[in-house]
Amino acid sequence: MEDAKIGLRRDPDELRIELLSLAQSVAAAVPRATTALLEGDLEAIEYLIQFDDEIDARALDIEDNCYATLALKAPVASELRLIVAIVKIAADVERSADLITNICKAGRRLNGVTIPPALTQIISNMSQQSHKLFLKALTAFETNDASLAAALDDMDGFLDDLQRQFIQSILESHSTGEITLQSALQFAVIARFYERIGDHAVNIGERVHYVVTGSMPEHKAPAWWPDRTPMGGTERTPKP
Repeated sequence: MEDAKIGLRRDPDELRIELLSLAQSVAAAVPRATTALLEGDLEAIEYLIQFDDEIDARALDIEDNCYATLALKAPVASELRLIVAIVKIAADVERSADLITNICKAGRRLNGVTIPPALTQIISNMSQQSHKLFLKALTAFETNDASLAAALDDMDGFLDDLQRQFIQSILESHSTGEITLQSALQFAVIARFYERIGDHAVNIGERVHYVVTGSMPEHKAPAWWPDRTPMGGTERTPKP
């Protein structure tokens, strides 16, 4: 009776469906935020900023239900992986919504600024690529497609390249006097926000890989990182 009273949803598949619905709402907000930014639509910007409160509440509700499931149902291994993944993905979705809100807030600060055509084009490209990545991550999650999930990291490289191009275009636009330094800084953080949405899509892909295979994909170590053994220990070259 108590479970029914507080409305706990303890079926992992139901939680997956609810999370997908939330994530699809967030994905749809990416192009909407971009349009509002480029058109200087303050009404749309304010609406999307307020929309973040709803996303936060729904994400928290999903997490609470996941914890209730873990506590009350004692799920088997495959269900356990799914529930853990849902908790992690819900966090990635919520943070992506925060990034969309940040894009809108930057758009509000840029109100009245004429965006040079070169910057407009790259913003559009970054929006399309981050939106595409996010949708593919959701498809992988919905269908348990580990191959698609694994491909997201490579696809994210194109978004990283766009960010670098955007920073270069910002510098050029500032040097020619098309934009002020203050506007240049706003555009730079906007580029970072789109890039981070792509990173969260990659994170979702890694969670899908975990659900399907039971292990997280291996991460490439940065160039400065010391060589590591297969077990994760650090190999040190003995001093002569």
